[in-house]
Amino acid sequence: QVQLVESGGGLVQAGGSLGLSCAASGRSFSVITMGWFRQAPGKEREFVAVISWGGSRIYYADFAKGRFTISRDNAKNTVYLQMNTLKPEDTAVYYCAAHRRDYSVTMASPDFGSWGQGTQVTVSS
Repeated sequence: QVQLVESGGGLVQAGGSLGLSCAASGRSFSVITMGWFRQAPGKEREFVAVISWGGSRIYYADFAKGRFTISRDNAKNTVYLQMNTLKPEDTAVYYCAAHRRDYSVTMASPDFGSWGQGTQVTVSS
């Protein structure tokens, strides 16, 4: 199991930026694909971005392309999500997640077995 703790959420005006961090402990971080997901009130949890264990493979949801950047620092056991040009529709609880299987890259939430507690991002118009 991996323990995950997110930080960095908050309130920002539309057009602004926020950076999220997720610190991991437990399983060997450097072999795990990490992902970010979000859930808005009344909506299903949705995929935001994923980064492979070494950082060479990155995938984004369409809404995140060009605005969000996922990265990781394996020396610090941390994954990041930089969000720019934020919109009110980006308002949600953001979760980081660790893939169940080592050296595997997928984007479906059931494939992620460990989740952080979530951090609230609110974008005002």
